[in-house]
Amino acid sequence: MPLPHNHELIQIVDAAMAEALRKGGSWVACRAGCCECCMGVFPIGQADVVRLREGMRSLSQSDPARAARVSERAAAAVELYGADFPGDPATGLLGTDPASEERFESFRDDEPCPALDPATGTCDLYEWRPMTCRTFGPAIRLNHDSVDVCELCYQGAGDEQILECEVELETAALESALEDEAAASTGQTGQTLVAFALRW
Repeated sequence: MPLPHNHELIQIVDAAMAEALRKGGSWVACRAGCCECCMGVFPIGQADVVRLREGMRSLSQSDPARAARVSERAAAAVELYGADFPGDPATGLLGTDPASEERFESFRDDEPCPALDPATGTCDLYEWRPMTCRTFGPAIRLNHDSVDVCELCYQGAGDEQILECEVELETAALESALEDEAAASTGQTGQTLVAFALRW
């Protein structure tokens, strides 16, 4: 079930990213098939979980074979995580204690995202991708944090030139409201991984 604030958040983020891409011009290397950022696990919130599962439902209707491949990759990833998973493998929720957080720092850094099609280097759930994926690459200052850019972008640009390309994006309040809606939908709070969200 779609979340009430999801469409609003996506519109705001996509507009900011479009402006960041415009300002970055040829310095932004992000293209279809460039999937370096799809390697390694990262935490996602419950709103991302709801969005990804909505994507899986849609993909299951439009392209069942592709949806099945995503599901198989997700199940294989969860099995691979096994006893090393820094959290609860039954729920997929990441641990919040210091020991779990420390273990997560180097957890499965080289594993491809289950949504990544290895043949094309593109995301099978691009339209429903998590917020981290949506805001990575160009020079975005998210919620007043530092400007992080993909290491493949802005080759030859100095710090001042990168900052001239930055776009400020404030989503904290909207994301907080969305997480509350998502927690009510999933019955869970806390962060997990894409593979657990995509077990189908």
